[in-house]
Amino acid sequence: MRIDVVSIFPEYLAALDLSLIGKARQDGLLDLNVHDLRDFTTDRHRTVDDTPYGGGAGMVMKAEPWAQALTSVADAEEAARPVLIVPSPAGAVFTQAMAYELAEEKHLVFACGRYEGIDERVLEWAGERFDVRPVSLGDYVLNGGEVAVLAMVEAIGRLVPGVVGNPESLVEESHSDGLLEYPVYTKPSSWRDRGVPDILLSGNHGKIAQWRRGQQLQRTAARRPDLLEKLDPTQLTKADKATLEALGYEVTKDKVLPRQ
Repeated sequence: MRIDVVSIFPEYLAALDLSLIGKARQDGLLDLNVHDLRDFTTDRHRTVDDTPYGGGAGMVMKAEPWAQALTSVADAEEAARPVLIVPSPAGAVFTQAMAYELAEEKHLVFACGRYEGIDERVLEWAGERFDVRPVSLGDYVLNGGEVAVLAMVEAIGRLVPGVVGNPESLVEESHSDGLLEYPVYTKPSSWRDRGVPDILLSGNHGKIAQWRRGQQLQRTAARRPDLLEKLDPTQLTKADKATLEALGYEVTKDKVLPRQ
């Protein structure tokens, strides 16, 4: 997978040289390049922003440097259109499902906005050459897109085959099946008067799997009940339904809903 990131603070992305993403870059699994937007300016002050039309606080990122930068990273020989991801609190919320979808793409380009954002005409213009997708990490505002890009590149990159050593670990993670992950434990079996649940020491893998599934449902009900309402009841087992009913939910043929 090829990834290009455009930012006025390229040093902010240095963390992408660390851990699994850094190793994936070294191994050639991710062709990841960071570009300085100021390299695409034409004035001696390397200006990337100006005052907003219509008035208002803050500054807006100028269109032309962005057009030049995006033109430079778009490969004219590519068969498919690159995906241009623009971190923005006005975008669609980034999810694990979106991460899986984007991990199938050949070329991702991230545009790190700053100030009050990028001149809207850039997104309109880019739509001729890119699949433009404004994306938000959540309902809050950051100083710029770099933090969001670090999170998204890690979430997407680790799904690229070969990046994570044991691919089975991806299957059991939070959100991989619409639920939060079950609690995990390691040695010693007793720590500061706290023990590991007996079922995990039993060696009965069927019972352990059942316990873990129940824990996923309980944890999701306690921490993210909104996720339960998105479950497909046709994919739930009898044990799942019994656990949900014990937790105060009604499972119909179409929905999982809190019991009134």
